[in-house]
Amino acid sequence: MPEGDTIHYAANRIRPILAGVAPDEVRTPHARFGRDRWPERLQGRVVEAVEAHGKHLFLRFEGDLTIHSHLRMTGAWRVHADGARWARAPRRAWLVLRARGQDVVQFDGPVLELLSETRRRFDLRLATLGPDIIKEDFDERVFLRRLREDDPTRPIGDAILDQRTIAGIGNLWKAESCFLAQIDPWRPSGEVSDDEALRIVHEARPRMQRSAVDGNQTRFKAIYGKAGQVCPRCGEAKIQQRGQWDDNRRTYWCPACQR
Repeated sequence: MPEGDTIHYAANRIRPILAGVAPDEVRTPHARFGRDRWPERLQGRVVEAVEAHGKHLFLRFEGDLTIHSHLRMTGAWRVHADGARWARAPRRAWLVLRARGQDVVQFDGPVLELLSETRRRFDLRLATLGPDIIKEDFDERVFLRRLREDDPTRPIGDAILDQRTIAGIGNLWKAESCFLAQIDPWRPSGEVSDDEALRIVHEARPRMQRSAVDGNQTRFKAIYGKAGQVCPRCGEAKIQQRGQWDDNRRTYWCPACQR
């Protein structure tokens, strides 16, 4: 699943193309949008902002209409020069916005919806999102308060995946930030001090911010996907991997140097 830095990177690529202009063309090729009349509803409307929050992307049009996207496991945003070959087959496109000689394409959904401002404001999925780890206004106090309101027996690795507690961290950054902070992702969050919880965030945040700018997430992978390999820090134990908590999300860690 794309994580917060991937979505911010997409927003950063899309913004110079769409922000401040009305798209020359709006198309919704997928059959599910056949009766929704997005092209008619959005025709001539200027894109006022392109924003990301956690794993969600928002295209805000004048007239209080917002396209909301969440890519889950299958979706992707891509930018292509007009007439260039697309990264995925055209039949997989759900939305095409053409402006400034480029196509902004959303492929494979699965969450793509046009919201009024009122509906967006009262949508509990969005209203309950925690502070975005990448944004400049990230509030550590809100993160800690929401972490402490959660189940204290929940492993810290799983707790920081909860988008209501902190928005943007996914499975990759869970593993890498706990490793960098030398915190055992299996330790109950109630046994993790505030300083330790913030250490995890402080390891993830600047790296995610860099990835949000240049899209290069690979350079930060020290243990993710490397089960069975020798730990790159202690050089003794092998990286372990196991599903964690209710959603059985894959977790990587070093049993020797994460406590």
